[in-house]
Amino acid sequence: MIQNLSIGAQAIKPLAMKTPAAESTTVEGSGQSFSSYLQNALDQVAGQEQQAKDMNNKFVLGEVNVDQAMISSQQALLSLQLTTQVRNKVIEAYQEIMRTQI
Repeated sequence: MIQNLSIGAQAIKPLAMKTPAAESTTVEGSGQSFSSYLQNALDQVAGQEQQAKDMNNKFVLGEVNVDQAMISSQQALLSLQLTTQVRNKVIEAYQEIMRTQI
């Protein structure tokens, strides 16, 4: 989960290091990198949910402690909540753009 919280800091660093040559990229190129970034983030959330499921199964079998299973479950829950909030903000921004008068 800590990795997901640091996504914002990682996204800011490349923007601060932009050079004029980097600004000349096409819209299609930047759209592709955003979609791959988004896909990677969603894959990480799915991976954390699968890891939590595996830890819960191992807990039932007695292979891990309750604290390990709970930490894994909470990480997956927080990641899912973060993803949901980001989705809600994107939808809200889209609706605001659609309401704007041209």
